[in-house]
Amino acid sequence: MKIDKKGLITFGLIIVVAGGVFGLSNYVVPQILVTMTKAAPATKVSINDSYVIGGKILAKADGVDKCRVDVFVVDSTGKGITGKRVSLEGLESIVESVKMSGDNGLASFEITSLKEGQFELNAGIEGVPMPRTVKVTFRN
Repeated sequence: MKIDKKGLITFGLIIVVAGGVFGLSNYVVPQILVTMTKAAPATKVSINDSYVIGGKILAKADGVDKCRVDVFVVDSTGKGITGKRVSLEGLESIVESVKMSGDNGLASFEITSLKEGQFELNAGIEGVPMPRTVKVTFRN
């Protein structure tokens, strides 16, 4: 039996080229596309799109039970912004009245009170007051 060296070399080159095309199409090109299409991190705060909500807005007025208020710092597309200074005012017993926004732009505040009543809290981002407020209530 005679082996056709030219045909064998051609077949080997076809296998190598096919493997190269397979590798490019299944690994290299998708990696390049993912790298090129990754969104840049959000950096410009939109005060009007950011929001403040009460995670828990009713608690006992015993100085122990806590209300929770969440402030979400976002850009104009709704994407959270990390590392912005967020403040909450309106009651003396806010555990930490200034925090940095974390993952997804979230800054959570815990509030206790010995005084009964309903309190309106104002949030601010980097010193700029937010247009929306939230009310928390403490009862005995």
